[in-house]
Amino acid sequence: MKAAVYYETGPPSVFKYEDVADPACPPGGLLIDVEAISIEGGDTLNRGGGEMPNTPHIVGYQCAGTIREVGPEVSERSAGERVVAVMPFGSHAALVAVPENAVWLLPENMDIQQAASIPVPFGTADDCLFEFGKLQAGETVLIQAGAGGVGLAAIQLAKRAGATVLATASSDERLERLKEFGLDHGLNYKTGDFVAEARALTDGRGVDLVVDSVGGKTLQGSLESLRYRGRAISVGQAGRDNTPPDLGMLSAGNRTLTGVFLGAELAIQPDRVRAIVAGHIADVASGALRAVIDRAFPLSDAAEAHAYIESRQAFGRVVLVP
Repeated sequence: MKAAVYYETGPPSVFKYEDVADPACPPGGLLIDVEAISIEGGDTLNRGGGEMPNTPHIVGYQCAGTIREVGPEVSERSAGERVVAVMPFGSHAALVAVPENAVWLLPENMDIQQAASIPVPFGTADDCLFEFGKLQAGETVLIQAGAGGVGLAAIQLAKRAGATVLATASSDERLERLKEFGLDHGLNYKTGDFVAEARALTDGRGVDLVVDSVGGKTLQGSLESLRYRGRAISVGQAGRDNTPPDLGMLSAGNRTLTGVFLGAELAIQPDRVRAIVAGHIADVASGALRAVIDRAFPLSDAAEAHAYIESRQAFGRVVLVP
């Protein structure tokens, strides 16, 4: 099969488009012919400096396609069904092997690129807002990086839950586009002070909840944006800034900071997460929620696609097509 691989971590240019051995179908798993690959934020971070379980390594958390083969222990899936799958790594390829419980069946005629962009972003956003963020109707939430995959999902879910939604982005144009997804107030972090603006919009009180996928100095600002007893969720370091926040901000206002990783919940509480993601797939299929695709690149252009993501031009997800 063809795959985008690398032999060492580094910039997008480390990718090579090569023939590699087809994966074997596990007894309790499936082989999937990949039709769309959603590039997740963690994919770019792993390529930049993450672990490499294999050499050459195939990165990637998420893809969608058609089942080619099922193992003898598989009970619920069949060859020919269209599914979306998650995995620790391996999605940047034309064929993947995954356990049966790592896939969700897709509604008939669902757009395959949208399907490939649902489980990780929407599952993560849901957990950040509700399972760990405890967001309630009438509260105010600040979502960092609102134009990213998790950000767009979180804006929609928070608005649907009855919250007032604030979000940051790098331009007024992006913030304007976010309004159609439920954004109430946009904060341009390039031209303004999002902490001061968030406090001004809440009459000096601060927001109830922040969902922060950026980390570093931005996470520090997120903590400063919180009200007394407010909650902050840290869900990544897309900004690649390892500056630690001043945790004194927490105790001074009896605030809380929680780290969230969907992969751990999938491993430990799979039934809960699977049900949540299945609901989001159904909602995207019906039009109740939207999975936004910015651009699609051939798998052979994985380096260009990763570079485009890191240029911070994308609005929504960037997809690879084998």
